[in-house]
This record gives sequence, C-alpha cells and structure tokens, in this order.
Amino acid sequence: MKRFAALIDRLIYTRSRNSKLALIVDYLRHTPDPDRGWAIAALTESLDFPAVKAGTVRALLATRIDEELFRLSRHFVGDTAETAALLWPDAPGTKAELSVAEAVDALAATSRSDAPAVVASLLDQLDADGRYALLKLALGGMRVGVSARLAKQAFAQAFDVPVDDVEELWHAIAPPYAPLFAWGEGRAERPDLADVAFFRPFMLAHPLEEESVDLADYAAEWKWDGIRVQIVHGGGETRIYSRGGEEIGGAFPELVAAFDQDAVIDGELLVRGEVQGGEAASFNALQQRLGRKTVSKKMLADYPAFVRVYDLLALDGDDLRALPWTERRRRLEAFVPRLAASHFDLSQVIDPTDFDDLAKRRAGARDAAIEGVMLKRRDAPYVAGRRAGLWYKWKRDPLTADCVMMYAQRGNGRRASFYSDYTFGCWSDAGELLPVGKAYSGFTDAELKWLDKFVRDNTLNRFGPVREVEKSLVLEVAFDSIHSSKRHKSGLAMRFPRISRIRRDKPAEEADRIATLRGMVT
Repeated sequence: MKRFAALIDRLIYTRSRNSKLALIVDYLRHTPDPDRGWAIAALTESLDFPAVKAGTVRALLATRIDEELFRLSRHFVGDTAETAALLWPDAPGTKAELSVAEAVDALAATSRSDAPAVVASLLDQLDADGRYALLKLALGGMRVGVSARLAKQAFAQAFDVPVDDVEELWHAIAPPYAPLFAWGEGRAERPDLADVAFFRPFMLAHPLEEESVDLADYAAEWKWDGIRVQIVHGGGETRIYSRGGEEIGGAFPELVAAFDQDAVIDGELLVRGEVQGGEAASFNALQQRLGRKTVSKKMLADYPAFVRVYDLLALDGDDLRALPWTERRRRLEAFVPRLAASHFDLSQVIDPTDFDDLAKRRAGARDAAIEGVMLKRRDAPYVAGRRAGLWYKWKRDPLTADCVMMYAQRGNGRRASFYSDYTFGCWSDAGELLPVGKAYSGFTDAELKWLDKFVRDNTLNRFGPVREVEKSLVLEVAFDSIHSSKRHKSGLAMRFPRISRIRRDKPAEEADRIATLRGMVT
C-alpha cells in the first residue's frame, strides 16, 4: 500500500501528462502482481465495493472524532477521503505492511453490517498517506488526472506492446489483469478473444478547422447528438460498450436482446421522440436512461432506445476494419436490413452539391438530435483514435445566452479551495431570476481566481457547501442546445453549458429572459 499511496501522492502534484505517464510506467514495471493490477483498476475507476460508501466513512469517523470538526474540515478540504485520512487518529504500535491486494480482498468480502469494523481495522494499520490511498480505493473518485486511455498507454509503454492491442484486451479481462501482464512481460501468448464479445477501440474525428477538404474524397453524414456506442455479439452474448469501453448493456436490455447477429457495429444511441414519426428525441430524453443498472417497464415504454448505425467493424467472424469506408459502407447497407427496424436504422449519407451547400444544411440543422456534420474519407480504414486527414467533425456553432450568477460551490481535486461551479439564471416574465444551468468550465485560471474572489466578496447566504451570491454578475454562457425539462423550475435544460465570457460590462437586469431561451428550444 505504501508504493500505491506514494504513486497517488505524486500523481496529484504532477501536472504534466508525460510525467504522469512516466510515474505509472515505473509503478507497473516494479510492482508485483496482483497489486499493480488492482492499483491500475482503481486509478481508472474500474473497482466497486458496494458495502463501502461515503456515508459509511462519515459514520465511522463520528465514532472517533467530533462530528462538527469533521463537517468543518470536510467543507474546507472538499474531499471526504482526504478529510477522513487526515483526521483519523493514529493507532498505537507499529504499522503493518498492508498490500493493495489484501485491502481489496477485505473490502470485497465485507457486508454492509461488517463494513465499519473492516474499514476501521484497515485504517488503523496505515499512516495518513496510506489511509488516503485506502479510502480512494474503497470510494473511487481518484481525481488524479489519469484517464483510462493514459493508463493503457502507460501499460503499452511499460512493456513495449501496441496500445491498440492493450485497448482490445483491457476490456475483455477482469482486474487484476493477470493474463494481460503475463502477455505484456512475454511470459504468455496474447490472450485469445475468439469467443469473447470484446471491445474494439473507436475511430475518432478531428474538428474541421477550415473548409479545405475536397468533398469528392469525403462522405458526409449528420453528427447525431446521442452517445456513441459499439454493439458486439460473440461467444453467445451481446455487449454494448460506450466510447470509453464501459459495458452499458444493463441500461439497454431491449437492444441487447434485439442484436443477435455475429457482428460488431458502431453507431449512435438515441431515444425515439414523441413526434416527427418517431425520429430521435433530444439528448435530455436519452439522459433518463443513462447510468442505470436496471430499467423499469415504464422507462422502456417512455424512452424507447434505438441505434443509428454508422459503421460495420466485423461480420460473421471477419474483421472489416482494414477495408476502406466505401466497402464497409456497402456491406453495412446490406447488413442493416438483417436487424430489427424497431431498434436499429442506418445513418444516411448527405449529398451536398458543394461546401456552401453543406454549410447551409449544417447551419439550418437545429433538429433536437443533430449536433453537426461528419466528414469521412472514402478510402479510409477504421483505425483507433484520431488520425489526421481521415475523419472530421464539423459541429454547428454553439448557442449563447447572457445569464446571471446565482450560486457557487467549491470544485474538487486541485479546485477544492476555489468556488468554481456556478449556477446561473435568466429572468422570467414576472421579473424573477430562475436557474437555467450550471457550468464549471470555459474560463482560464486567471478568470477562476477572479470569479472565486467575486463569490467570496459578494456572498449573501451559505447553504452547506453552496454560497448564494449577489445577483450582479453577468456570464455569457455557450451551450450546444437547450431542451424542455420538467425537473427544473425554469422548465429548461442546457446541453454542455460552459462559461464563454465574463460580462463585467453588462448590468444584471439586461441579462436574457426565459422567453428568449424558450425560443431556442429544439
């Protein structure tokens, strides 16, 4: 656990991506199995201990220290695990050499009733750094700036193997990844995935910076505003993967049941709308289905999911990724009729006369589920990641609104000491300021410091970690789209809101009205 704790500590204070990569490479090379496998699973949020929750830790800490001291400390620190690690009283005696694997075994075997005693016993064996590592292992939410992609690149670099191979194997092998390490170190052959519904890395697109591509070389499609998924059938089972490789089939059982072909497809997961002949609804409707482990019959009926298919990666045991897009498209058009029309359809190709025509279509596409345009080189194979010149995404210009800051909350990680999450609103016809969204990005570090000072200098009320501020600061907010929502008092929900400008020059009473935003609803 000491080595893992040291890794976390160094990752937290390392800003450089390459430096983080080097730290993980060194850890993987010099840490034995299974500790390194469990550690990398924890860093990539691949572990879950249902019996241990943040509430378990808070209740446990209340038996050792004053509850008010914990509350005040948690508010200042901004993280339950770090607060508990610092406040937990040191137990007398020599600290044990607890391994990551021993901690995982103990956490995995505990029940909810036994969890407080088990966690207390583990904490008593560790110093403050070890306690922090243990609690992050148990609760998740590492926030050390390590993505799953970075971890896979570190593995590839540590053992000099192709990162694309690591990506495929990673999601087919469960932690602590013993067969993966055996292959990486040359102690075993590459694991055989012939009978596994394994994940293939997605092909991604570069933003189109200028209209410099020749449309004769590229096919155009709509960029649909759902979530990108890959559906795989193999080894007698069907799996649905998100872009990051997370298996999400439990939230969409009707799609799992409907896909029984020996194939791998790439497409956009959407929800049927109530109008327009069952076309796609807004992303707001899809959100009702995301993140669920089980889905009720009512949810299935109210938000019926379907996939708009983009690409065919494998069929009847043949890997098609090396073929040019034109050939994959030809086979895809022949394949889609084999699928249930109730749950799958084909993403249609746009046929513009020239770039001006494409630009006009893109600008006019304010359909609730259209985000922009994709351009795909006709002779391009399907390759992992972003490769220059092959695929481009041309998103429609964002919408903007002038809103008034209403509330602020501290961030997490390195932003734990800053008020960096802002709730903002617009004016109703009755002159009331109603919340329309929340944003925590889009500003520079210098702007963050200015905004944090504004919050502290203009606080009206405190509600736990939230501060209500004087309604005097206008923020220009950019967002991809806006939709009707029954969950918000304003009746609106923004898609991807971010702060684009601080309007210190504009009086709050001149901010936008709810009626103006309603006119943008798609």
